[in-house]
Amino acid sequence: MTDMDLLVVGELNADVIVECGDVRPAFGQVEEIVEDATIVLGNSGAITACGAARLGARVAMVGVVGDDWLGEFVLDRLRERGVDTTYCLRRPGRRTGMSVVLGARGDRSILTFPGEIGRLAASDVPAEALDAARHLHVSSYFLQRDLWSGLPGLLRAARERGLTTSIDPNWDPGRSFDHGLPVLLPLVDYLLPNEAEALHIAAASGHPGAGSASEAAAVLASLGTGAVIKCGAEGALLHRPDGTRLRVTAPEITPLETTGAEDSFDAGLLTALLTGRDLAAALRTASACGALSTQGAGGTAAQPDAARADALAATLTVVDLAATETETATAIAAAAVTETATETATATTDLTATHPQENQQ
Repeated sequence: MTDMDLLVVGELNADVIVECGDVRPAFGQVEEIVEDATIVLGNSGAITACGAARLGARVAMVGVVGDDWLGEFVLDRLRERGVDTTYCLRRPGRRTGMSVVLGARGDRSILTFPGEIGRLAASDVPAEALDAARHLHVSSYFLQRDLWSGLPGLLRAARERGLTTSIDPNWDPGRSFDHGLPVLLPLVDYLLPNEAEALHIAAASGHPGAGSASEAAAVLASLGTGAVIKCGAEGALLHRPDGTRLRVTAPEITPLETTGAEDSFDAGLLTALLTGRDLAAALRTASACGALSTQGAGGTAAQPDAARADALAATLTVVDLAATETETATAIAAAAVTETATETATATTDLTATHPQENQQ
């Protein structure tokens, strides 16, 4: 019997968030003054877990930290946000990962020390955790090197238990955007990349010609997954293997700091689906959660509760692209029929005017 909505399997680390403003780092022992700096809970999986818990989902995390003070910091922050850390591991003599996020007026650069990031194996995910969950979410696929070989079996085990599944691949530091991901997609209900990641994954799967989010989404859906592509200020796009194609708008919000916005999007989407909402409603919730999370420093500080997310989601629009294209094609066909009929009528009139005697016989 399930007693957990969402099981997140992924990396654990802290983020050092530095808001540089107009300052750019310079070597040569040059010291600069920046606008702000803070240490917060980092990583895609933990931010998604915290966002879902904030929305009211029952969430547990599986990840690995070292036995240092930073590992305790990470686990404490998860617990404070209502995430169950029972299945998290602390490795003796190992160091917890850390990312330095340099923000600059909405853009950012990320420098990561891996530590125990990527040291989680499929065998570290207990069967009882799968038994207790309704959905399995895997974060930062390309960082999870020790997970790659066992993930197909883990996803199959989840599917056999009736769980739905998702992966947020994040960026690939190795730049291949493969590592076995394309062949996994038939086991993944929702793949959740941003536009740049989606284009690279489509190319890695043998379709280098995809030049837009829509084309990449079509490629990924053809491989057997529901592709949800996050497009920043342009909203998000969903393509499913069954032909469903939707686009959601993004709220008009000026971001203060964008760390983890895509992970909060994931939290909104998955939580909405787990509460029985349809795809359109889930996309609106996801877009709202991603936008609202940018109103504070770090990935979790400004994550909304359900009421705040729902209020903003209600202002967003979802377009059924398949239906729109069908309506457009129907209108074009109808216009063509009308034009043909008009041309025929005109030709008949011209014929009557040209041969009046013949038409009177």
